[in-house]
Amino acid sequence: MSRLHPAPVAGASALALLLAACTPATTDTSGSGVGFQDYNSYIRGAAPAATAPAPAAVTPPMGGFDPTAAAAAIDRAEGRAPVAATPAPLPPLPDSSSRPRGGAPAGIREESGEVAAIVGNTGISDEQDFNAVAARETIESDAERIARNRAEYVVVQPKDLPQRPGDTGPNIVEFALATTHAPGVQMYRRSGMGLRDTNAACAKYASPDQAQQDFLARGGPERDRLNLDPDGDGFACSWDPRPFRNALR
Repeated sequence: MSRLHPAPVAGASALALLLAACTPATTDTSGSGVGFQDYNSYIRGAAPAATAPAPAAVTPPMGGFDPTAAAAAIDRAEGRAPVAATPAPLPPLPDSSSRPRGGAPAGIREESGEVAAIVGNTGISDEQDFNAVAARETIESDAERIARNRAEYVVVQPKDLPQRPGDTGPNIVEFALATTHAPGVQMYRRSGMGLRDTNAACAKYASPDQAQQDFLARGGPERDRLNLDPDGDGFACSWDPRPFRNALR
């Protein structure tokens, strides 16, 4: 009877060698256990990689491409901070040490109580400001100003109206005020046989006032040699006395 024990031993050895070849080699340098690396390497391998924040979306302007917004988006994507614009320096304040009292600009001669202080270049007077006036005025200066104003006060006396030089003919204003009838109402007799055309005769005068004055100078209103008043109302060439009458009321 033969022995068969060596065959299973050989098979087990071959299986152990095959498993050893497939198992990855590990090095335990920290003593933390078989199959593990050091703790820091394990944490780095297990933690997810940090991701950069996504750049914010830039809404393009309504008019099209905006270079400023595009440059800002590129800076955010590359992690660069935007460069802040440097503000322009403010202009220096004017030196008020050479300004005269009362706030008037330099170069304006100041007299006691007579020059209105000017604020800047606006031309605004400070005469209504009690503190400003009290700072430069006194009781004595007020009395001097009142006395000076009284000395310069002049009363203009009324005078008579100037007289017209020479004889200027009949006064049509006096004639208008001496009458009361309306134009067109016959007051004087006319023959009705005018030898001259009324329109042509009136066209020689620059105005109805001049025609009425010449009409009165030639014997009107009773006589009408030039046929200026054919209806006999005493008013030549459409002259109207009513404006003079209304002015007197």
